[in-house]
Amino acid sequence: MTRLIVICGATATGKSGLALKLAMRLGSAILSADSRQVYREFDIGTAKPTDTEQKLAPHYLIDICAPTDIMTLADYQEQAQALITSLSSPSPELPLLLVGGTGLYIRSVTRGLIIPRVAPNYELRDQLQSLGQMQLYAMLQQVDLVASAKIHSNDSVRTLRALEVFYVTGRPISEQQGENPPDYPILQIGLDCDAPKLDLRIAKRTEEMIKDGLICEVEYLCEKYGADLPLLNTLGYQEIKQYLGGDISLDEAKELTVLHTRQFAKRQRTWFRADSQIQWFDAESSDLIDRVWECVEVFLTKN
Repeated sequence: MTRLIVICGATATGKSGLALKLAMRLGSAILSADSRQVYREFDIGTAKPTDTEQKLAPHYLIDICAPTDIMTLADYQEQAQALITSLSSPSPELPLLLVGGTGLYIRSVTRGLIIPRVAPNYELRDQLQSLGQMQLYAMLQQVDLVASAKIHSNDSVRTLRALEVFYVTGRPISEQQGENPPDYPILQIGLDCDAPKLDLRIAKRTEEMIKDGLICEVEYLCEKYGADLPLLNTLGYQEIKQYLGGDISLDEAKELTVLHTRQFAKRQRTWFRADSQIQWFDAESSDLIDRVWECVEVFLTKN
């Protein structure tokens, strides 16, 4: 029987390290749930598991997409569900680990989200964005009142996506969404710690990324794909790109990276805390692995 163990939480809480320890104890495979680790060549800035770490336990859903392509939520869900089925079939006694901080990736699997198969339409998006968020939200209220009630008036990303789906398919996004939860047991483990401690973790990891060669990585990616590549406008890469362009100093780039990462982590914590199915553990606990292992053993015994 398929069994899935999810390890989630904000960035820099130690999810990958804990997952690797569990995978080695269990003999299990790790499925990444990180929206940037799916892209090849974006390694240091995404905290992608190293080659050495990936040799200690099988890793999947990493380096599966070219930086110039788009990995949609539906694409990810399809590949994740297929892998869960194929990996569980020969060894149903071994649970699989789904690990990462991209909440929608995890929810697409654990809740079986029904996702409209509509690829990004950039020409349409450009036309819509030129109207401004206030008008876009008013348009959404007219064509999909149900969706607008669930989307904050300032949420430009979800507003734009809902309108995109409507204009491409002719049907409200609310009519094309839903859930079809999997029938196998799932244990969700969340890692968290006090905000001041998480801030220190974020600052430390930022310094480590710089020492590991993040600047060279960004320089190489800019030269190969051009500085306008959308992925280079994401957390960590955008700030270093500004430094390389002479717009800010390296110290300013570090400070901005830490600030933006803290803001991102706050949003992640809010997202995951809303899920009552997650069992939380202190990332700073000295006996973290032992406490998590006890939880895992209970889960496996019952399922």
